[in-house]
Amino acid sequence: MKHWLLKSEPTKYPLSKLKAEGTTFWDGIRNYQARNNLKAMVKGDLCFFYHSNEGKEIVGLARVVKEAYQDPTTDDANWVVVDLAFEEEFPKSLTLATIKTHPILKNMDLVRLSRISVVSVQPEEFDLIIKLTH
Repeated sequence: MKHWLLKSEPTKYPLSKLKAEGTTFWDGIRNYQARNNLKAMVKGDLCFFYHSNEGKEIVGLARVVKEAYQDPTTDDANWVVVDLAFEEEFPKSLTLATIKTHPILKNMDLVRLSRISVVSVQPEEFDLIIKLTH
């Protein structure tokens, strides 16, 4: 199983909306690197849910329930979506400021590739974030 981080503006699609809906397809990706990350996801992979712009924090967890398929919001075959299911809202969020100063997390793809909205998370980063948010 791989781990990922998905960024969403909380004014557009907050974790609370995924929680209420249960599942959604992750659309609107228009960056090739982020698209390639969506294509690399497999059913069962876990994804941190990150509120970007406002909050700038990891707030919860989603699970991939359907692998990459054509983005239904466009006819352009270059773009794909995956289906996600709500997994968990964290008791404590983890801010970007904390991530940037943490010796293990400061080199995460979230920090190094700050403009990419879908990034991978290394196993040791994943385990530490789970500990810090519970």
